[in-house]
Amino acid sequence: MSAPDLGRVGIWAGEMDRCPAPVLRRAAALIEDLGYPALWFPETTGREAMAQAALLLSATRQTVIATGTASVYARDAVTTAAAQRTFVEAFPGRFLLGLGISHPALVTGVRGHRFGPPLATMRRYLDAMDAAPFGPPILAPPRVLAALGPRMLRLAAERARGAHPLGMPVEHTRHARSLLGPRPLLAVTQLVVVDPSRSRAAELARTHAAAALPNRLTLLRGLGFHNAGALDDRLVEALVATGGPEDIARRVGEHLDAGADHVSLHVLTATPDQPPLRQWEELAAQLL
Repeated sequence: MSAPDLGRVGIWAGEMDRCPAPVLRRAAALIEDLGYPALWFPETTGREAMAQAALLLSATRQTVIATGTASVYARDAVTTAAAQRTFVEAFPGRFLLGLGISHPALVTGVRGHRFGPPLATMRRYLDAMDAAPFGPPILAPPRVLAALGPRMLRLAAERARGAHPLGMPVEHTRHARSLLGPRPLLAVTQLVVVDPSRSRAAELARTHAAAALPNRLTLLRGLGFHNAGALDDRLVEALVATGGPEDIARRVGEHLDAGADHVSLHVLTATPDQPPLRQWEELAAQLL
């Protein structure tokens, strides 16, 4: 079974768990009306991923809904396989399962589980999904893995349709493509601040880059950002694209040229509890 058609540019709704369900439905409908072919979302401490996927699939008509980082600690593998098969059967060509390991603080501190070795944990989970004994008889529905490091990227090429790196610079996209090979899907998420004010954009970009840094520090140094711990301007600019829609379009093009098949845009604002409707519209006019 082929993966859903994500198109070249989509939206990452990273903070829409803060929105009431009616607002979320309206935002999803707007994303579809603007012409974005794919809508991604994470799973952290907000809505449960499969319930949210059902909400978004029901609020749209043709947009591909993708669980960017459905946590393997949130459901057992049999439940995830059954949910995936249900969505693929009910909404053909419109659901893509993305799985992630999550973070130790969320796994242990929030969920109360023991955080295991990431690669071995993911491999066991995929084995259990493939052996799941029930659910609609859908043959090999597509999945992607939230992968940053080399070993998880290789596993994504081996056991999934591809990889979904979140919040990494273009240099990582190029490196990921070299590890995946030419055929697997590479769908990256780019953090963006759409603001003509350089000072406002830089301040917001630095705040979010600092939050993303701890999980990426070693990888960034390996990509040539040797002073990554200091979070210099070069690194902030590499992690967060800022400026007008044309500047964001330039960064999207760089990812595509580096080997990405799809780029989802995580629009950062100073009011994360409100969907960035204006920015989505401006970006659609430039990119779609």
